[in-house]
Amino acid sequence: MTELKTLAEQALSLLQQLISTPSLSREEKNTAALLEIFLQDKGVKTNRKRNNIWAWNKYFDPAKPTILLNSHHDTVKPNPGYTRDPFEAKIEDGKLYGLGSNDAGGCLVSLISVFLYYFDKEDLKYNFCLAATAEEEISGIYGLEFILPELGTLDFAIVGEPTQMQLAIAERGLMVLDCVAHGKAGHAAREEGENAIYKALTDIEWFRNYRFPKESEAFGPVKMSVTIINAGSQHNVVPATCTFTVDVRVPETYRNEQVLEIIKQHVSCDVTPRSLRLKPSKIDKSHPIVQAGIALGRTTYGSPTTSDQALLDIPSLKIGPGDSARSHMADEFVYVDEIGEGIELYIKMLEQII
Repeated sequence: MTELKTLAEQALSLLQQLISTPSLSREEKNTAALLEIFLQDKGVKTNRKRNNIWAWNKYFDPAKPTILLNSHHDTVKPNPGYTRDPFEAKIEDGKLYGLGSNDAGGCLVSLISVFLYYFDKEDLKYNFCLAATAEEEISGIYGLEFILPELGTLDFAIVGEPTQMQLAIAERGLMVLDCVAHGKAGHAAREEGENAIYKALTDIEWFRNYRFPKESEAFGPVKMSVTIINAGSQHNVVPATCTFTVDVRVPETYRNEQVLEIIKQHVSCDVTPRSLRLKPSKIDKSHPIVQAGIALGRTTYGSPTTSDQALLDIPSLKIGPGDSARSHMADEFVYVDEIGEGIELYIKMLEQII
C-alpha cells in the first residue's frame, strides 16, 4: 500500500507539471522532454522520436509476449469557455483542474506509474512497453503510428483514455468520404444539361437508408451521415457537379476497406476516402485482461469516441481514470482520487495475468 501511495503522489505531481506545460498537438516538445527527464530520473532508459517517448521494462525478454501501455500527452486547444487559466494545475475540492488533466493526463501518469511498478521486477510472464505519444487529438501521422515499427512485436495493448475505469472493448473506425456527382451544365430556363444535384440526391438517399448486413453487438449498424453539400454558381445555370461529404463510423464487424468497396458498388458518384487509417478495433471478452477487469466488477462497452486504438492491429483495451464527458470541456478536471484508484485497478487487473 505504501508503494501505491508513493506512486499516486508522484503521478499527481507529474500531472501537475504536464498541465503547466502547454502541449497542443504538434507542439509537444516540452512535455516530451519533461517525460524523458522524469523516467530517466527513475532509472529508465528512454527512446525518443519527434515528440514520442517510449521505454521497455528492465528485464525485457524477447522470448516473452509484450504488453503495450499507451496514452498521449498532447491536448486540444483550450475551450473558449474557460473561466480558469487552462495551464494552472490547481487542486480545489478534490479536483485537479487544467487542460489535459482528464484527457488524457490522468490516464498517462497512471500508466507510467504501472510501468514503474513493474519496471524492475523479474520473472514476469509479459514484457512491458510504455509509449507516451503525440498528436492523438488530431489523428496525426507523427504520433503512435510513427513509432510502432520501433516497438517490436506487441501482444496486446492497454490504451489510456478516460473511461471511469470501465472496459471499452470496441471502438468504431472512421472514414470521411469526399463524393462528387457529375452532370452536365445547361441553361435553367431550357431543357438543357443534366442536373448534378438531382444525381447526388439519389446517392444521398442511399447513404441515408442503406443498412449493411452485419451489425455490431456493441454499436449496431455502420453509421453513415451526409454532413456537407455544395453545388451551383448562379441561379440560371444547371450545375455540372455536386460535391458532398459523408461521415462513416465503422464498427468492428467490417474493415474500412470492405465498407468503402460496398459503398462504391451502390452509388454512381465518385467516392474518395480522405484516409483509411482510423480502423475499428476490438478485444474479445474472453481475453485474459478483459476477464481480469470483469472479475474486479468492471463493465464492458463499446466506445463512441476515436483514440489511438484505431492505429493498432493488435487486440487493445481502452481503459483509464477520468470521464470522457469531461474531455475538451471548459475548466477540464480530474478527481485526485481517480489517479490513485486508476493505478491500483490497473495493477490488480495485471496481477491476474502477470
